[in-house]
Parts: sequence; structure tokens; C-alpha cells
Amino acid sequence: MDFRSDTVTQPTPAMREAMANAPVGDDVYGDDPTVNALELWAAERHGFEAALFTTSGTQANLLGLMAHCQRGDEYLCGQQAHNYKYEAGGAAVLGSIQPQPIENNPDGTLDFGKLKAAIKPDDNHFAKTTLLSLENTINGKVLPMSYLAEARQFVDENGLNLHLDGARVYNAAAALDIDVIEIAKHFDSITICLSKGLAAPIGSLLLGDRAFIERARRLRKMVGGGMRQAGILAAAGKLALTEQVPQLKLDHANAKKLAVELNLLPGFSVNAEFVQTNIVFAKLDDSVEIDSIAERLSKDGITITPSNPIRFVTHKDISSDDIDVFIQALKKVL
Repeated sequence: MDFRSDTVTQPTPAMREAMANAPVGDDVYGDDPTVNALELWAAERHGFEAALFTTSGTQANLLGLMAHCQRGDEYLCGQQAHNYKYEAGGAAVLGSIQPQPIENNPDGTLDFGKLKAAIKPDDNHFAKTTLLSLENTINGKVLPMSYLAEARQFVDENGLNLHLDGARVYNAAAALDIDVIEIAKHFDSITICLSKGLAAPIGSLLLGDRAFIERARRLRKMVGGGMRQAGILAAAGKLALTEQVPQLKLDHANAKKLAVELNLLPGFSVNAEFVQTNIVFAKLDDSVEIDSIAERLSKDGITITPSNPIRFVTHKDISSDDIDVFIQALKKVL
């Protein structure tokens, strides 16, 4: 069992069958019927005019930022935002777009007063602030719906666009027990990762209006993201967004169970009330030699990422029974 991330999920048997039998064409020419069908369906499903199938969430975010912003523009985001902290500086390096990070609040939100203060004056000394980028979920935390409504009002009042890094937006919707479109409707563009808890092997979606997606499609080609017979991947992506969505609530329940069990172990501290989705963070006492523990667990086929705090992520390939086995193995090692 692998607790490092939900990116390690294996495709389902239905996905493998769909991939093997998918009608395909050259997607750069616009000829792949399975990709075209996924993009059309995804756009309608999430309340947008158009969608673009991309290789990864990092690429989808990059294309979104570059399609919204010109060279020398600026986007506002959180200090913990994935498209600021964990995507190799792509917006700055490839798009010449300046990120302006704001410290995240404990619940993952960004303070609107601080955001307002960070918007640059209309003066040629400054980068032009054009976009606010949010992330939902962020470190497993779900942004409240009331906050999203406030964010929409904020960008409208300040002449900005609003982008969502929605890598785990379906986890957010599952945690709130709402349709994902209720989240999506607040944004000018969103990304959706198909290869995390939704279990597709590869791919993300970028959604927005038609002109935005056409700009992003051209940029996708520019950064080497044009794919040929990509329908074999899109076929799995469609099943990710249909058949796999109910699994997410099970993943959340398993994460809560894991949090409760970890908190009972010596040297581990977890606030289970903070576990909203499928991500658990545990703080470790100095007595816990996590590198040694990780090495010993690996001999039993259990993979974790040693760190402090340490992150555990549940997904479809970790069952409730697996968590019992893991806790017993961890007790033995401790």
C-alpha cells in the first residue's frame, strides 16, 4: 500500500478496457473522436463553453495562467498554492508572469484585505495585476462556498479574472455533498486532475470560455503538449469523472479513520477534526525516527514519505482493512 499520494492510483479494469477499445485520431488535427467527446462533455458538465485535455495538472495550470495573463502581468495566489510553489516556476519562466503570493490562512483561504493591498496601481513601474488564482482543495482543506462567492465579488470589483486550481475539486464537492458545478460557477476557468483520486492514469482538463480555450490550445502546442492518438487516455478520463466519483467519499472516510488511529500512537499528533478530505497530516515528536520507520515499513510493502509533519493520502487502492494492517505494522515498528 502506498500512502504518498493519490497520484499512485492504478487505473480500473473498466478504464483499461476502455483505453484498449477507444476510437482514436490525431488530436493535434482535432481528429480524435474520444478526446473531442470528452472535451465537449466536460465543458457542458461543468458549466463552461469549452474544455481542453492536457497531459497534467501542472500543464493545465500553466496554460490557464498564460491564457489569462500577458508577459509582464501578475497573478495573485497563496503562499501554499501548487501553481506557485510546486510547479517549477513555470508561469514566471515560460510565461513571464509574476506571481504575487499571499500568506494562506489556516483554513486555506486568502485574506481579501491583503489581496486588495497587493493589487498594483495602474502605473508603468509595476506589473499589471490581472488574475486571482485559488486552489480547492488546498492541503486537503475545502474552501467554504461563502468564500468562493466573496472571491467572485472581489475580482468583479477589482477587474480581475478568477482561476481555480481544481486538481482535487471533486474531493471538495464530495466533502460538501454538492454538485461540482456549484463550485465551478464562481470561476472564469478551472482545472480538474483526472489522475489523482479519480484514478485515470494520465491527464487533466482546463475549462473556460471558447476564446480562452483556443488561446490555451495554441499554448499547449507551444509547450509540447500536443498529443496524437490521445483518445486512449481520454477514454479513461471520462470514466474517472463518472464511475470513480463515488469512491471519493470512501477515501475521505478512510482518511478520517486513519487520523483517529494515528492520533492514538505514541509520538504522533493529528487533529482529526481538521481532516476534511483524503489528506492527513501528522506532527511527530522528536522521539519518532521517521526515516528508519519508513525504511522498515517498506520491507512490508508499505510506502510513506518521511517528513515532519508527515502527509498520508488515502485513495481507491487503500481500503479500510489496509489501514488496519498499516496501523498494526506501524505499532510493531514503533
